Amino acid sequence: MKRLFSTVVVTLAAALTLSACGGGDPLTNTSPTPADSGAAPATGGGGGKVVVGSANFPENVLLAEIYSQALEAKGVQVEKKLNIGSREVLYGQVKSGGLTILPEYVGSLLAFIDKSATAKSKEDVVAALKEKLPAELEVLEPAAAEDSDSLTVTRELSQKVGLVTIEDLAKVAKNYTVGGPPEFQTRQEKALKEAYGLEFKEWKKTGDATADAIKDGTIEVGNVFTTDPKVIINGLISLQDTKHVFGAGNVAPLVNKAGVNETVTGTLNAVSAKLDTAGLLTLMKRVSIDKADAATVAKDWLTQNGLA
Repeated sequence: MKRLFSTVVVTLAAALTLSACGGGDPLTNTSPTPADSGAAPATGGGGGKVVVGSANFPENVLLAEIYSQALEAKGVQVEKKLNIGSREVLYGQVKSGGLTILPEYVGSLLAFIDKSATAKSKEDVVAALKEKLPAELEVLEPAAAEDSDSLTVTRELSQKVGLVTIEDLAKVAKNYTVGGPPEFQTRQEKALKEAYGLEFKEWKKTGDATADAIKDGTIEVGNVFTTDPKVIINGLISLQDTKHVFGAGNVAPLVNKAGVNETVTGTLNAVSAKLDTAGLLTLMKRVSIDKADAATVAKDWLTQNGLA
């Protein structure tokens, strides 16, 4: 399943899950707004300027705000171009230097530049990106924060049956109904069976309502993104994908190498070192549920983590 650039339905539910069909790439199928192709290449910090871009969905905008404000705190001149559109637009802009920095998701980026890629773990994906990215581009240190597909259950079921990893489901899956987007079964049933031996009692098409269907007991297991705020609201647990069926969804800055210096790269790597999935999930709840301003949420997080 690909993150940052999949189908995004612009509703609150989609903003929460960041992808209504749970298996696309949030930037790939969005309707792009043309970027400013005439922007001059950035020159990094220390008196220069970097241009930070984002896709047009809430999490990516938030990440771009975090990057921007962290850099400004280090004296880097930052221009923000947020809510631009799809990866097809954004990737070319970073490559050309019109954008200097873009929040990315390593697995989705690899799938975009190499349709035949098979790497799944974070380490393998990052290694593959180093080989496949053009000379102009570089992915900096990925964060522990991961926005990816998962199999998710209630906290109560997790504690009752002892479910921590997807592998733990193998002993009980035949008693459970699993839900997700319409295409979830077609895309993942074989892979989950081969990797984990999972065979569910029933597969249901629960779409945008998957997280709520887990909470109300319509299904026991569901395909919910790891940074969907409903994970917090509904008291859910995302099971660990130890065999990387869904692939790495770690957040990482994609940069135009000519436009950044050591101040920029060091600052962005420091952000990645502090950002984990639980933290990003909490931030997304503030943005999508509490309707807090992304810039304010970013500033609070940076202050709390000693980065601003």
